[in-house]
Amino acid sequence: MFMKKTVIAAAIYSTLFVSGCSNYSTEMTSAVSAETAYINPLLNVSTLTYQTPMFDKIKDEHFMPAFTLGMAEHLEEVERIASNPATPTFENTLVAMEKSGALLKRTSSVFFNLIGTDSSVKRRQLQKELAPMLAEHRDNINLNAALFGRIKSLYDNRNSLELDSESKRLLDVYYTNFVRAGAKLSAEDKEKIRKINEEHSSLTTQFSQNLLAETSAISVIVDDKAALDGLTERQILATKRAAEAAGHKDKYLIGITNTTRQPILASLTNRALRQQIWQASAYRAQSGDNDNTQIIIRLAQLRAEKAALLGYKSWADYGLEKQMARNPKAVYDMLGSMVPAVVSNVEKEAADIKTLIQSEGHSFDIKPWDWAYYAEKVRQSRYDLDETEVKKYFEFNNVLENGVFYTMNKLYGVSFKARPDLPVYHPDVKAYELFDNNGESLAIFFADYFAREGKRGGAWMNSFVGQSELLNQKPVVINVMNIAKAPDGEPTFVSYNEVTTMFHEMGHGLHGMFSDVKYPSLAGTAVSRDFVEFPSTFEEDWAAHPEVISNYAKHYQTGEPIPNTLLDKVIRSRTFNMGYDTLEYMASALLDMEWHTISPEHAPTDINEFEQAALEKHGVALDYVPPRYKSAFFAHSMGGGYSAGYYAYMWSEILAADAYAYVQKLGGLKLENGEKYRKHILSVGNSRPVMDSYKAFRGKEPTTAALLKRRGLDPK
Repeated sequence: MFMKKTVIAAAIYSTLFVSGCSNYSTEMTSAVSAETAYINPLLNVSTLTYQTPMFDKIKDEHFMPAFTLGMAEHLEEVERIASNPATPTFENTLVAMEKSGALLKRTSSVFFNLIGTDSSVKRRQLQKELAPMLAEHRDNINLNAALFGRIKSLYDNRNSLELDSESKRLLDVYYTNFVRAGAKLSAEDKEKIRKINEEHSSLTTQFSQNLLAETSAISVIVDDKAALDGLTERQILATKRAAEAAGHKDKYLIGITNTTRQPILASLTNRALRQQIWQASAYRAQSGDNDNTQIIIRLAQLRAEKAALLGYKSWADYGLEKQMARNPKAVYDMLGSMVPAVVSNVEKEAADIKTLIQSEGHSFDIKPWDWAYYAEKVRQSRYDLDETEVKKYFEFNNVLENGVFYTMNKLYGVSFKARPDLPVYHPDVKAYELFDNNGESLAIFFADYFAREGKRGGAWMNSFVGQSELLNQKPVVINVMNIAKAPDGEPTFVSYNEVTTMFHEMGHGLHGMFSDVKYPSLAGTAVSRDFVEFPSTFEEDWAAHPEVISNYAKHYQTGEPIPNTLLDKVIRSRTFNMGYDTLEYMASALLDMEWHTISPEHAPTDINEFEQAALEKHGVALDYVPPRYKSAFFAHSMGGGYSAGYYAYMWSEILAADAYAYVQKLGGLKLENGEKYRKHILSVGNSRPVMDSYKAFRGKEPTTAALLKRRGLDPK
């Protein structure tokens, strides 16, 4: 995902470079001494392959000087464009804008990637300082009347400019972005927008930092090993080592992942401990130093106020205008149409669990901390599937090289070559160079798959360098996950869900690495949120393709392929518990929409009451199926770029399921199929309307039929 489905740092700085400037004067440039220029590696374009960052030379003290100079330089460039006495042309206005801000973009790409993957107290403090500065910087471009006047002049005369299709698209994107930022507002309302943006930037930063701090604060410490019954000795050893690393000798530490549901709950027999773990997850960031409750309420209010100033009924109306969905009603209709079938499936799943609980002599009602444990028992009885045994066939390196890389080679003809000579920011990160089937070098790919202190939860793709023919740049991208790494000398096993996530993030990666457009603002993943998850979700199903899975699912010790009987169980079990999985996602998506359809004067005062009312309104308030993300730690919605956009995963899945089914009809895992998909979807970025891209590939718009089948929800 861009996150599978998490906050994305790219949302911070991708916005920055089609907008953004600050009223820094040229005097700021002199604040960065000439001496700094040659000792700060950020101030010059990297000489490494495709401008790959020089991580071995970049230090924390380099960031603020580079940001300071970068904003000053960017301001000067933009002012020259805005005050140019020559008649506005596409070249002297939009092309010039596309070329501006190189230092600021370079610095931001490194810094915000590290904030997500290798954070520290010093970096988080710097992020706080930068947030209002960058917000001001963006506003002073977005609200620059002279600059907008030039863009508007071009837009008004667009039909006589004889532009090619990609240039027309760029002009449309620029004009729309400026209008949506408030370029047409009065001076008084522009000032209101500035204040809202500044406060909003600081609050989203604080929200995200609170979540990161909560990760360690809410870990569950266990005194007695007996309470860990149900875990393997390997898992218990990992919790013991985690406790020791945190200063808890002779104890066991259970870390809390970023979703409401915790994977470890499927194994623990101790119901009281399961409840403790679930509650630590579900009620995080609602009190103490990392309390997000008032931040959420204020963010929702600020967004509603900004939308009203810009002439929209709600923040969701504002946000969805540029998406495929277009308006909140389309999202509510899409999700609402699925609620009856999904709830029906959940009730069937719950009935199986209740029967099992009663068969064991218990009389308690199902609670959220019971579901995963008993669902796993049902799954094992139904499919006779031991997850511990299955994982032995999913060794991390084998999955990556003989699964993910193998599939990309078969489908697109590309190959990954390790580049140990390139510096990385952490020892766990590996660098690769991507080569096309004709031997041409395409991109640099960084793989950062393992969990560690200072990395936020979830999985995502990002870019250090974006593709652009105009700037003569090839992409440098990264995939990030949070797989628990085995101790040195031991193999790391991954679950099948983690396998599909590896394929998912590679889909995002290829979207960036296969980009082949002229303008950086239109390159790669710079598409609408409800399209950006399509290329990633499309790759997920290849993980289960018979040819693919037989190539990577091999026993880590013997090398024997996974037995057909076991493989069949793995494949058939993919849709098990899908009612629950779908409903917890839909509950979060609906909650996100409800937060962002409020009016400024009707901001709630209690987030838990608001959540409950929202879920009841849409018929998804099942006690034992809480939202995948509750508001206080809903990073996609509150801290990142998916506000009023979390529905996008489901919307994109409709495209992905339809496209995958179509490719299977064309023969499946074949180079010609991959080349067609690459040509019409992966290479074109946002250089044309995304539905036009889909129809160019598929021949028509998608339907939901393949999605229901993919999720095992097809009533037929």
